[in-house]
Amino acid sequence: MPIERYHLEPQSGKAFSVKQHQLIRVIDVEGEQVADLVCFAHLNTDEYLSSGHTIDYSEKIYLTAGDTLYSNLSNPMLTIIDDPVGKHDFLFAPCSREMFRLTYGITDPHPNCLDNLADSLGSFGISASRIPTAFNIFMNTEISVKGAIAVKTPLSMAGDYIELQARMDLIIGVTACSAGKCNNFRCTAVDVEVYASREQR
Repeated sequence: MPIERYHLEPQSGKAFSVKQHQLIRVIDVEGEQVADLVCFAHLNTDEYLSSGHTIDYSEKIYLTAGDTLYSNLSNPMLTIIDDPVGKHDFLFAPCSREMFRLTYGITDPHPNCLDNLADSLGSFGISASRIPTAFNIFMNTEISVKGAIAVKTPLSMAGDYIELQARMDLIIGVTACSAGKCNNFRCTAVDVEVYASREQR
């Protein structure tokens, strides 16, 4: 049984802390829904999840079971333990008010992952300017030989999940992504479960 369970309504976010060795399971409730994940070292929030370091050490841009996600200080933060879907993105920043304006021409207020992460992480003293590129769980991107990036429909179906193990005490932020293009133009909910160990899940 999980020791903590969080339900993220569509276009919302949640921040929480986990201990080293605990497991974080992110679940796509209805299918084809991206979840942005960022994390910070609990003892030093100047240490955070780094796309660049992770891609450098993994020597690939698509990460799956057995791969480790590293911090800006080159320390392991999370290891992917189980990943039935197997396709995620680690290139795109969390969607923001500026992204909706520049990409879609939307100037009215719109829910977005950056604000949702900042609102959730604020209680841990982490502001929007400190939020890094997210590990975009279930986001399906394809890169052409010329380097163009296409956003495709996520491969995840209802109930699919990814499971990660904390390699240190962490503060984690997760969103149910607000950008319709990433989610086949249908934003839905995400569930997060935290387990004390692999044996207890």
